[in-house]
Amino acid sequence: MSHIALYRKFRPASFDEVKGQDHIVKTLANQIKTDRTAHAYLFSGTRGTGKTSIAKIFAKAVNCENPLGANPCNVCESCRSINEQNSLNVIEIDAASNNGVDNIRQIIDEVAYSPARGKYKVYIIDEVHMLSTGAFNALLKTLEEPPSYVIFILATTEAHKIPVTILSRCQRYDFKRLTNKDIVERLNELADKEGIEAEERAFSYIARCADGAMRDALSLLDRCLAFYIDEKLTYEKVLGVLGQVETDVFIKLYEAILDYKISECIKVVDEIVADGKDISRFVVNFTWFLRNVMIILTSLEHKELVDLPEEKIGQLEIISAGVELNRIIRYIRIFSELTNQMRYAVGKRTLLEIALVKICVPEMETDTDSLHDRIAALEKKLAEGTFAPALPEGEKAEGERTAKEAVKQADESGKGQPRPPRGDGIVITSPEGKGDVTQVSSRWKEIYNDLEPYLKTHLRNMEISFSDNDITITAADDWDRQMLKEKYLNEIKLMIKKVTGQDIDIRCGEIQSVSRASENTGGTVKVNFEIDKL
Repeated sequence: MSHIALYRKFRPASFDEVKGQDHIVKTLANQIKTDRTAHAYLFSGTRGTGKTSIAKIFAKAVNCENPLGANPCNVCESCRSINEQNSLNVIEIDAASNNGVDNIRQIIDEVAYSPARGKYKVYIIDEVHMLSTGAFNALLKTLEEPPSYVIFILATTEAHKIPVTILSRCQRYDFKRLTNKDIVERLNELADKEGIEAEERAFSYIARCADGAMRDALSLLDRCLAFYIDEKLTYEKVLGVLGQVETDVFIKLYEAILDYKISECIKVVDEIVADGKDISRFVVNFTWFLRNVMIILTSLEHKELVDLPEEKIGQLEIISAGVELNRIIRYIRIFSELTNQMRYAVGKRTLLEIALVKICVPEMETDTDSLHDRIAALEKKLAEGTFAPALPEGEKAEGERTAKEAVKQADESGKGQPRPPRGDGIVITSPEGKGDVTQVSSRWKEIYNDLEPYLKTHLRNMEISFSDNDITITAADDWDRQMLKEKYLNEIKLMIKKVTGQDIDIRCGEIQSVSRASENTGGTVKVNFEIDKL
């Protein structure tokens, strides 16, 4: 006997075997039990969600000679003839290839004859939205007032294309995409029946690739089993057969993007192309990966919402610490737009590389979404010492010095006093005393990095000094000083408490000119950071 595809072999034979459509199954079962079936139904939903399967179960149930509640017995002659597709009471029509007026007129002529055996004649018209306007008009009258022994079941993936006059004459049922949990549960049932040995992660990955369609999941499983006959189906084997990219590759690309390393990003693209992976699928899957990062950054219960192994979630939590949500949302936007562009593109690899360059060089974009990423990129360069410091007039000859060299010079001019790490672009005066304030000053870089972006921007124009007992922040103008007093001081104090556990007093200093690099001899330094030039 020739091989039968899994989606055909394990098509649900009763309502109890249907997964993920409980709201529809229960309604139809109650109608059958109470003999309150309608004359016309519309089943709408995406592919592979069970529309045709439920239509056939319904047709068997209303004609079954020995029903088991609302379920067909699948043993009587009527059920067996429907299962074998030779029943005269169930007529399946593919509207994609039989969409003319003549096809519908043939149905109308047949409707006049009652079933020779059984109670109902059931017409299942698949892809009904493909019918022509004339065919819909021909069907209209019969659909409105069919004989008592006729039931129409119209199935479609595009209900919006069906005329309102047809919709108003049908009971409409919208089929939902199946959850990954429902699909995995069904795959495990089939594995037990077929004697298939597989890892749970393998089934989970197949379920995610199926995108809510049970038929797609069974087809993917069939494909994997054909490649690995009589072998245990592992997660790695599924990845190899389906041509998908491993999460480790996504993490590698994600880290390169966060570090603005264009060359590393291009190398990752080269690797996936060399491995024969589909670029369009890679972009879709990486967009989903970024979605997982977004959930990790925004939800405390992300482990229940992210479809990744626990060790990978922990790895992403570490990598994403301190990453601003706006950056991730920008990446998702760029890759979502890229997915649409690739649909009809020839040079897909080039489009992907352009998108990665755009991400790693945020100054290429002028919209507000890229502003936070541009600031983050500049902050990173500043922290690495790749910016030249702003020097007073008369020192232009030394303008080639890096920011790190300026800091080193300021350190040497501070008479050997120990100094804490400083926030990017902030004037910081070292504490002369010890104790709690010294602990805060030693971790100031960490405190600063955890502050909100807008607060970091304003702090760049202020001077921060640490004394034995408190911290003083001095603004350069009235507006900043007013915001310090009303809002900023409290936010900084809370962040200090969060990072160090220290409850330190913070004072607002008098307005004065903020120090420039090397102008103070009391151990202060400022690296120029012109926010208005971003």
